[in-house]
Amino acid sequence: MTKKQQRYSAEAIQVLKGLEAVRKRPGMYIGSTSARGLHHLVYEVVDNSVDEALAGYCTHIDVTINPDDSITVVDDGRGIPVDLHKTEGLPGLEVAMTMLHAGGKFDKSTYKVSGGLHGVGVSVVNALSERLDVWVSRDGHEYHMAFSRGLTTTQLETLGTTGATGTTVTFKPDPEIFTETHYDYGTLANRLRELAFLNQGLALTITDAREDSPRSETFQYKKGLSEFVTFLRGSRKALHPKPVTITATKDEVELDIALQYSDGYSENTFSFVNNINTHEGGTHLTGFKAALTRVVNEVAKSRGLLKKEKFSLSGDDVREGLVAVIHAKVKEPQFEGQTKTKLGNSEVESIVKTVVYEHLRNILQETPSLARSILDKAISAARARDAARKARELVRKKSALESGVLPGKLADCSLSDPAMTELYIVEGDSAGGTAKQGRNRAFQAILPVKGKILNVQKSRIDKVLSNVEIKAILTAIGTGVGEESFKLEEARYNKIIIMTDADVDGAHIRTLLLTFFFNQLRPLIEAGYIYIAQPPLYRVARGKQEYYAFSEAERDEYSRRLANGGNGKVLVQRYKGLGEMNAEQLWKTTMDPGTRTILRVEIEDAVLTSRLFEQLMGDEVEPRRDFIEEHARYVRNLDV
Repeated sequence: MTKKQQRYSAEAIQVLKGLEAVRKRPGMYIGSTSARGLHHLVYEVVDNSVDEALAGYCTHIDVTINPDDSITVVDDGRGIPVDLHKTEGLPGLEVAMTMLHAGGKFDKSTYKVSGGLHGVGVSVVNALSERLDVWVSRDGHEYHMAFSRGLTTTQLETLGTTGATGTTVTFKPDPEIFTETHYDYGTLANRLRELAFLNQGLALTITDAREDSPRSETFQYKKGLSEFVTFLRGSRKALHPKPVTITATKDEVELDIALQYSDGYSENTFSFVNNINTHEGGTHLTGFKAALTRVVNEVAKSRGLLKKEKFSLSGDDVREGLVAVIHAKVKEPQFEGQTKTKLGNSEVESIVKTVVYEHLRNILQETPSLARSILDKAISAARARDAARKARELVRKKSALESGVLPGKLADCSLSDPAMTELYIVEGDSAGGTAKQGRNRAFQAILPVKGKILNVQKSRIDKVLSNVEIKAILTAIGTGVGEESFKLEEARYNKIIIMTDADVDGAHIRTLLLTFFFNQLRPLIEAGYIYIAQPPLYRVARGKQEYYAFSEAERDEYSRRLANGGNGKVLVQRYKGLGEMNAEQLWKTTMDPGTRTILRVEIEDAVLTSRLFEQLMGDEVEPRRDFIEEHARYVRNLDV
């Protein structure tokens, strides 16, 4: 075999100048060119305005979704500088808008803290916009510049005089870049609400001008994180009247923390750095958890509450029912990449540990009733956890499978490499039997679950681990459960696929399983291990020809295609249950990696997701009724 010689010289090395690199590889800068990346553009512009607020110069930010799905962001900050840049010879505004890594955030003087560390935010928005206009009010004048796809189309011009200050940015995302250009009001509103909670007193307004009667909301919270915690707690009953708040500055790190215990069993702790949601945690979260565990244990021992117990309080115990928000403002944060989801500054951990330990210890000593509520909750959790210890040990090891814990339940695969294997969690023994016949035994394992599993949103860990179906799932997966016992590397499958019927009961079972994974095995979702199977809704056939449709539109298209193809009646079969398909059909449509469609479960907004699970799966009926009434008009497939 001969290879054609190709000339490889310096000419083959491309240099992407200006913002060409952004348009060439947009995913590197905003994550994707789908809806997520589209909304990220708004966040980048708004974050610049919020940085002005952090610096003490901005009090109000307005975001408007215009009728053509362009976005306008207005703030009353200082306004982007328009004087000539010394080294670039261009107005500061043009430098900020057209050059990567250009901004006022790389030193500690212009902005003490900022989320825009990498200096790519607003210039990336410019590069990925069909058009972008900026109006700046500062130094007694109003200025304007216009751009298109990263290039300047209108040089800096002075429009007149003004006594106001601030920046207005209007941009329209480029349809050549984005697969989706329609903004979702709810997604933007949730982010603005979050920013309002994190920045006490800052007012953020969102307006949707696409409707005949524009919809508008303003978010402003005088008590900041304290109100955030109350919002997150939702309908759960608080164990103490007011959230505990800690505000302190140590070694130039500003800390703002609020926490409150509820009568729930799951922990909801969220961490932020400079307004950035650190989904993967980091040193600030580690320090908080360590200090909380230490303080609660010390107070419990000083009161003699653990004398008769054979255990100390673990981190899982002291965080049961906890709702907490940690916001650290760090001058030079070290994040893992531009996505900024994990804080790496080692010095922050010890700072948070010290601050939380000292403040919380004093608060608990000075407020006996608060201490008692927290200690009673933690000790009760520890007793339940101790009672469930044997169950947890059973579900930790693969060897448990061999001891007969799941006799005849799990049909395992022959391969043992987790990267190559997948587990189907199937609704019902009937569909489970069909799946066992249709699967590829080499890499596909089948675990049928009977009926609706326990709603873990309402249950403590001992009850969760005593549930037969949940115990079977945990044993099959093999990772263990609980922050101190869970080990991702021990997962026996890197694909765990939920496969339920396409009816109301199937949707309910799928929701219960997702509630379980979110509350007890969230790292599996974060690692990208959890999927949802997409069985077809219809079989459309005539004679020996057949098609499988996943929507009504597909069904109608296939029906027309077959009807126009000759004589014979077109048969349309609606699949409500997986058991209605034979093994060959189930393999072909839902299990064959070459032809199937499976959806990976991702957590886009952990704060919103947590609140939604509590709203839909919690004890209180009223929030559920409100949700149904608000969203009833969006129902597409009503099963009655």
